[in-house]
Amino acid sequence: MKDRIIDLQPSDDIDRRGFLKCMAWAGSGLLFTIAGGVPRSFNLSHLQRDPAAAEDARLAVSQASFTFVQISDSHIGFGKDANKDVLGTLGLAIGKINAADAHPDLLIHTGDLSHLSKDSEFDALDQLLLQVKTSDRYFVPGEHDVLEDNGRNYRVRYGKNTLGDGWYSFDHKGVHFIGLVNVLNLKPGGLGALGLPQLDWLAKDLKPLSSSTPIVVFAHVPLWEVYPDWGWGTDDGGQALSMLRRFGSVTVLNGHIHQSIQKVEGNMTFHTAMSTAFPQPKPGQAKGPGPMVVPASELRQMLGLTTVRYIEHPSHLAIVDSSLADKSSGIQDLNVSIDNFTFSPVTVQVARGSRVTWTNLDDIPHTVVADDKLFRSKVLDTQDKFDFTFDRSGTYPYYCSIHPHMTGTVVVN
Repeated sequence: MKDRIIDLQPSDDIDRRGFLKCMAWAGSGLLFTIAGGVPRSFNLSHLQRDPAAAEDARLAVSQASFTFVQISDSHIGFGKDANKDVLGTLGLAIGKINAADAHPDLLIHTGDLSHLSKDSEFDALDQLLLQVKTSDRYFVPGEHDVLEDNGRNYRVRYGKNTLGDGWYSFDHKGVHFIGLVNVLNLKPGGLGALGLPQLDWLAKDLKPLSSSTPIVVFAHVPLWEVYPDWGWGTDDGGQALSMLRRFGSVTVLNGHIHQSIQKVEGNMTFHTAMSTAFPQPKPGQAKGPGPMVVPASELRQMLGLTTVRYIEHPSHLAIVDSSLADKSSGIQDLNVSIDNFTFSPVTVQVARGSRVTWTNLDDIPHTVVADDKLFRSKVLDTQDKFDFTFDRSGTYPYYCSIHPHMTGTVVVN
């Protein structure tokens, strides 16, 4: 049996077990801990592979006031070559959730529960989610969940006690959660849309809250413009985000694009979640979005392994990218991948004394060279690594001397 999914042809010999083996490499859920109103996320698949990360997560869970988990884009009912067993891969994600030392308080599903909005698909999802060891489950619809009757069937099943097209908010142990709907009333061009009634409700919902209240917002389509040409953004998302800027800690969770992309902007951290069903191309690197079959060795990097840590300052919560190995001192080990002629993340922020490790995942060699010559790697072949410890504050641009259009930056605080 082949372990690699080569192309979209039905004769590539991949079967259920082979695909599940591939998906075992992939991140298919995020575990969030909340301690003192400070959220922190862990990739569940990474914890299974990295004992140090798992120990770090166990410590965070022991200190947390509560945890919650996010999954997305299950697409129950999908059965094409990219994955002919979406129930099996969702089951893997549930197994990782249940394997955590402490059961999460909440499960948040950020949409596309089904593939064709069929009752049988929703029924199958419900049966699987009954296995999740968590007390409360919250949902927002994806566009695949509202293909029929403008989403009425979805709201009957998952939208009880919601308003309008299914938006709502709730509080849990000091954190204010907001579920938004941006897959109805779409305009030509394909971008998500919230609409004036929902925006008016959001303004009223936020008005009585103190600016120190931690906020978690979740919707299906990204509220920020990831790639508008493919509809990966929300037309009026900026209006919602502007209402949130006065809060010290805002986490925005989305799905839809089937890959993990993170952005930090002031007091806001944005996460797009990986799918439990199939990956999609990176923005702009294909003719368009859609199910994509890839070699198993690429799946892990495509779906992302990064985490985000929130550091509390006297006046507000500052948000920085960090790795799973981050410690309370601020010193951290952070990984940068070299893949498809790109350093990822392109820009990283670390504390002084932190170590950054670059790993070449391309099939051709690259180098890592600081503009000011502070560090210079040897030629890195596939899977070769280079690391450097930054003991001085400053901004350090770097590039690949073989392919100088490849650039990155390390910011040392």
